[in-house]
Amino acid sequence: MNQLKKAKMVVDKEFKIAEIDSRIYGSFIEHLGRAVYGGIYEPDHQNADEHGFRKDVIDLVKDLQVPIVRYPGGNMVSAYDWEDGVGPKEERPRRLELAWRTIEPNDVGTNEFVDWAKKVNSEVMMAINLGTRGIDAARNFIEYCNHPGGTYWSDLRKEHGYEQPHNIKTWCLGNEMDGPWQVGHKTADEYGRLAQETAKAMRLVDPSIELVACGSSNSRMPTFPQWEATTLEHTYDEVDFISLHQYFGNRDNDSENYLANGLEMDHFIKTVIATCDYIKAKKRSKKQMYLSFDEWNVWYHSNQADKQIDPWTIAPPQLEDHYNFEDALLVGSILITFLKNADRIKMACMAQLVNVIAPIMTENEGRSWKQTIYYPYMHASVFGRGVSLKPAISSPVYDTKDFTDVPYVDSAVVYNEEQEEVTIFALNRHVHESLEFSIDVRSFEGYHLDEHIVLEHDDLKAVNTVDEQVVKPHHNGNAKLDNGSIQAVLSNASWNVIRLSKR
Repeated sequence: MNQLKKAKMVVDKEFKIAEIDSRIYGSFIEHLGRAVYGGIYEPDHQNADEHGFRKDVIDLVKDLQVPIVRYPGGNMVSAYDWEDGVGPKEERPRRLELAWRTIEPNDVGTNEFVDWAKKVNSEVMMAINLGTRGIDAARNFIEYCNHPGGTYWSDLRKEHGYEQPHNIKTWCLGNEMDGPWQVGHKTADEYGRLAQETAKAMRLVDPSIELVACGSSNSRMPTFPQWEATTLEHTYDEVDFISLHQYFGNRDNDSENYLANGLEMDHFIKTVIATCDYIKAKKRSKKQMYLSFDEWNVWYHSNQADKQIDPWTIAPPQLEDHYNFEDALLVGSILITFLKNADRIKMACMAQLVNVIAPIMTENEGRSWKQTIYYPYMHASVFGRGVSLKPAISSPVYDTKDFTDVPYVDSAVVYNEEQEEVTIFALNRHVHESLEFSIDVRSFEGYHLDEHIVLEHDDLKAVNTVDEQVVKPHHNGNAKLDNGSIQAVLSNASWNVIRLSKR
């Protein structure tokens, strides 16, 4: 019998990375596919509330404890007129939605989405159109949303039934403007100048807002990272965040390589941080630029199906990836990567939340269910609040076609001092073998082990369906705490949550 590989980790409460901004567990709803219509909103559904929102979906989102949701796009926002989505529904126009070539009925708009966000205990991250529009539309939009009253746009909001301002704090200055697929695609200088001037105008209306400038659409763009540098040359003094977007897939069916993509994510983050800090130095600035990773997920399963969809229909089933078990493992690794970079990543949005590359799926007029990726996302959001610690990890490694020295164990540690809780997230990337994991937690004197949650399955390609949850966590992990040391065997290809408390 082969001896198990061994990994070790030392955790000390004094070795802190940063306080975790809960908004790293955010998500995204775009007017795309069935995310809105048939997802969060289905007025004829038996579970719909008085506003047409599905209560079963609301409950699933509330269980995730999503702190912020980006809206309404995405590619869609680059040709979107926000005025189409406010006022009496019977007077709203139907439009050709150019990004995804569908019909947008505008039954849900800004006010309805703000109502929904309150129902799920979330804030709104609002994106503005810097593709076909610009400064004027943006300043009017924020006046409509945030100004108390006594002006044209704020009084129009009141006329629409919203006496109090929405006070939306976080605003995205466009979306993926370096992408040639974007309506209103711009060069970095064109975008940077427009974003700078739009930011100035928006802050004159409401100085309390925070603003996100568009970074590259992904790290493989030929514009990356010069786009970030040029954009920040213009916007550094006006914005608080720069955005990052990244999606992963396992098109080559190479699971070892696929599960190593947390390293690619970390490299991307570090490159953007370095670029931000270069502009900070160049401008002799004392201001720290933070990162908003406001689109991320696995996305590749639905690509072929999406090519078969007829254009100009309402809410067709677009981008409906059915996630398998190994996708959930990579999602866990991405969340661990965010925690490792909690000093600079202050917001992140899993794209998206319902039906469209999403942890939650629904049937029209039917049931809803949890995809495999729902579980690590929920664990991180619910248990990953507090301070991200910097553990010292010693792990055996492996090589793949794209990566060298990939640690089998990927781990992050969260310390919630107020609640006297410690949570250890640990991924075993080894596809075939279990691994012995010892964790030195002597700095947490008086703590005991509460539980060891495990997400595992003997088939990496196993998927959940509306009828059967074959991939779901159990609470029968084998971790034991004795004399300041945790001993656990992490089963092959597994996501683990080990929780300690003093109570």
